[in-house]
Amino acid sequence: MEDLEGGVDYLADERKKAQFDVNAMKILWAGNQHRFQIADRMARLVASDPEFKKDDRVRLERKELFKNTLRKANHAWKRIIELKLTEEEASQLRFFVDEPAYTDLHWGMFVPAIKGQGTEEQQRKWLPLAYRMQIIGCYAQTELGHGSNVQGLETTATFDPETDEFVIHSPTLTSSKWWPGGLGKISTHAVVYARLMTDGKEHGVHGFIVQLRSLEDHLPLPGITVGDIGMKFGNGAYNTMDNGVLRFDKVRIPRDQMLMRVLQVTREGDVVKSDVPRQLIYGTMVYVRQTIVYDASRALSKAVCIATRYSAVRRQFGSENGRETQVIDYKTQQSRLFPLLATAYAFRIVGDWLKWLYNDVTERLQANDFSTLPEAHACTAGLKSLTTSVTADAIEECRKLCGGHGYLCSSGLPELFAVYVPACTYEGDNVVLLLQVARILMKTVSQLGSGKLPVGTMEYMGRAEHLLQSQCSAQKAEDWLNPDVVLEAFEARSVRMSVACAKNLSQYSNPEEGFLELSADLVGASVAHCQLIVVSKFIEKLKQDITGEGVKEQLQALCGIYALSILGKHLGDFLSTGCIKPKQASLANDLLRSLFSKVRPNAIALVDAFNYTDHFLGSVLGRYDGNVYPKLYEEAWKDPFNESAVPEGFHEYVRPILKRQGNAMLHYVVAAFYSSQPVIELASLYTTIIEQHQSPLLQDDEQCSLG
Repeated sequence: MEDLEGGVDYLADERKKAQFDVNAMKILWAGNQHRFQIADRMARLVASDPEFKKDDRVRLERKELFKNTLRKANHAWKRIIELKLTEEEASQLRFFVDEPAYTDLHWGMFVPAIKGQGTEEQQRKWLPLAYRMQIIGCYAQTELGHGSNVQGLETTATFDPETDEFVIHSPTLTSSKWWPGGLGKISTHAVVYARLMTDGKEHGVHGFIVQLRSLEDHLPLPGITVGDIGMKFGNGAYNTMDNGVLRFDKVRIPRDQMLMRVLQVTREGDVVKSDVPRQLIYGTMVYVRQTIVYDASRALSKAVCIATRYSAVRRQFGSENGRETQVIDYKTQQSRLFPLLATAYAFRIVGDWLKWLYNDVTERLQANDFSTLPEAHACTAGLKSLTTSVTADAIEECRKLCGGHGYLCSSGLPELFAVYVPACTYEGDNVVLLLQVARILMKTVSQLGSGKLPVGTMEYMGRAEHLLQSQCSAQKAEDWLNPDVVLEAFEARSVRMSVACAKNLSQYSNPEEGFLELSADLVGASVAHCQLIVVSKFIEKLKQDITGEGVKEQLQALCGIYALSILGKHLGDFLSTGCIKPKQASLANDLLRSLFSKVRPNAIALVDAFNYTDHFLGSVLGRYDGNVYPKLYEEAWKDPFNESAVPEGFHEYVRPILKRQGNAMLHYVVAAFYSSQPVIELASLYTTIIEQHQSPLLQDDEQCSLG
């Protein structure tokens, strides 16, 4: 994407090696030509605007950092209005600004919550205000004492029939809302989740639109205690976001500010279920989680792009025509890097599929067809867990793949890790989500043979009888190129792990006790199921018409690397369940090495296909032109720490040590200690120094203990 403007492209030779149509791969990565054009245009728009500069972000103090984020969000909104951008274009522009801000929660959670849970009348009232940003909203669900356990939330919303109002209250310290982005300093409104109470009876957790701050002076309204929860992990990173704490002291809101699409409270205080099925609210959850999966591919591809380019630039050891070997040519580097490259493509493909799934589920729900909902819930929950955990670990691996320089903030990787890793816990703790998947897997196994066939990504469970007996047919390394061989191995592993868990569960008289005892095994079965989904969707993609010379061949290699690297990493599962034999595992490893060699000449072109600007990457190591070392040197001197040769505090704290009398004598003691003199002579020398110089440094018993 970068225009070199007359500069030297140090990666030009790598790009010449490409054996496929890079532009065609860019379109495939984007999803289609339309999405590619929008993403490309918005990325260039952001990169060319100095107002969106971010190279000093990690050096800013928190208040300055936050103010800078507000300035960028304001500028982005101005550009959206000035250029009359569509909703899709505006979303892409905010993405390429690449800075967590209150707008993320406004557009990503507040608006979808009203769309999904508000009545048509409520949507007509609130959405125009939100779309014009005349109000700014956040999503206040998580509390200090409860996160994943939504049913354990303590905030209450009690209906008062005399005033036709709800009283929102935080009865305990642990009921304080904690973590919502945008809440700490900016949001004027929130969708607050609280326990609905009418006439002394509880009716579960529901959403309420609550105004938090005055629209005149932005001060908290009476009964509202609100603020920021403090600094978070990393420099820059998620500290641009005002994650907040919120407490209510009997705050009153009108009855019609309860989101009443599925449950309504009448003027008389009666609780009435609407004609809209409660399952509709799951549509919002599916939407949010599919977005998270798609974002995982973005974050992972960003890290992989940096690590791949730097691995091609960096040379260490060896000698070829008088030059050291490129790090990317070492098999040890390829075996760590290329599976991550393949994973980035795999997650993008499954992310695109989840977009289709969301649309399919939405259409079915509107037609009162809930048949695919449990499977869709399990699928999105499991993939959210799998993709975010893998991506967080992969970003850290990419940092290590860049050696010592990867630890520099200027590499972009420390901040990328810090800003991404919360995805493992927000919108559902990853282990808790896998246990939810496990429950649905166990239910599916229990229904086998009942005539009720599994659907969607669970469909393979319907062939459990065959998969429990099947034997892998691979006889030579090339057999692992057959997608049917790969798919059956993954299906057999998943079925056998799920069936084994179900059998063990049946030994317990109390199923819940058994579930807790076997939870680690159940998580393993869920991971196997989710990995199967990704592998199967990658294989399905390869069966479609794929345009562009050499594009399909590269995707086939990447699919093989993804599947076989998982097989190698989880070899114990495949062997212990009898899905494959040790010899077949060895053959798979042989093929994996050959696939690394196939991808090697295409590695730089494959990350170029992500079409990321240098601005978006924010990494000296991942520069498009590969001109790393001069830029690293320049970046070091930009740090304000280097503005003076003598640092603050030197004269106050260091100079006295250098000038203190008797310091030289201490050096004699240390030197003698490391010499070969007998212990008696050392003791004599030590006593003489003490008597002659009376050094404060040497009189202190603790400091002299070395002697």
